[in-house]
Amino acid sequence: MSSIRKSKQVIKSSEITPESVYLNRRSVLQTIGTLSTGLAINLFVNDSINANENQLTFSPNNKYSTTESLNSYEDITTYNNFYEFGMQKSDPYNYGSQFEPKPWSVKVSGEANKTGVFDLDDLIDINALEERIYRLRCVEAWSMVIPWVGIPLASIIKKLQPKLNAKYVAFETVYRPKQMPGQRRPALDWPYIEGLTMQEAMHPLTIIAVGLYGKELLNQNGAPMRLVVPWKYGFKSIKSINKIHFQSKKPLTSWNISAPNEYGFLANVNPEVDHPRWSQARERRIGAGFFGTKQPTLMFNGYAEDVANLYSGISLRRNF
Repeated sequence: MSSIRKSKQVIKSSEITPESVYLNRRSVLQTIGTLSTGLAINLFVNDSINANENQLTFSPNNKYSTTESLNSYEDITTYNNFYEFGMQKSDPYNYGSQFEPKPWSVKVSGEANKTGVFDLDDLIDINALEERIYRLRCVEAWSMVIPWVGIPLASIIKKLQPKLNAKYVAFETVYRPKQMPGQRRPALDWPYIEGLTMQEAMHPLTIIAVGLYGKELLNQNGAPMRLVVPWKYGFKSIKSINKIHFQSKKPLTSWNISAPNEYGFLANVNPEVDHPRWSQARERRIGAGFFGTKQPTLMFNGYAEDVANLYSGISLRRNF
């Protein structure tokens, strides 16, 4: 992606734009309706205390954004599930700097009219980036609110022209055990694979993210591109995608293979269906402290009004 520059070093908390500065800038930008959004963003970014080369230009998408308080940049970039770097929440932050997300290409295969190997620029229109503030709910009963920057997955799929018999889309994480130490251990059957139905993939809430907090994704967050499906548990949001495959049959996915009694293909957030080892009824927002007050888990992570129709007639207890 020609206009994005990626640092191989993890950004330290002392080098991060303060959350209050970011939020104030974002609030002001939303009131400047007569200015070009890109121009307004650039003006404020250049004024920012810690403006740097991995800032992104984007338009705020308020239609799909929650108004809940954001987690801090430090929360989001230091507490992660990305088992390719290790099983501990701090491992992606500690061991992700050796990963090289540039240059990047994606192999597209299967039931589509346009297949082959595509540079990131070919798939991501950097002039169409938008920010969406989504909840992220992980199966371990923790959650965050994250300002993602990306584009609808549907816009990429339309470019690739899937055939009528393409009922599912599968994604694969890059396999680089020399750069991703977690892949040297048999925690999962690498490389990581996830999948969506075509209806889920084409839903306007589903995005491919290339940034957060107005900056490019860091390695620990899935650089340079990751899936974000806000009504599903976090393990569906596959990171560092380098393969997309269109197929007529439901794909086998990594966690469904590893523990089919715990991780179903749909993986919709459902507080009424417990994980075999813990309840899903409540969640803890990261940043509130380990013993912070838990809050009720919302059906479909709070996006039921938008997505419940996708599962009409399907038992969400059997299909979890």
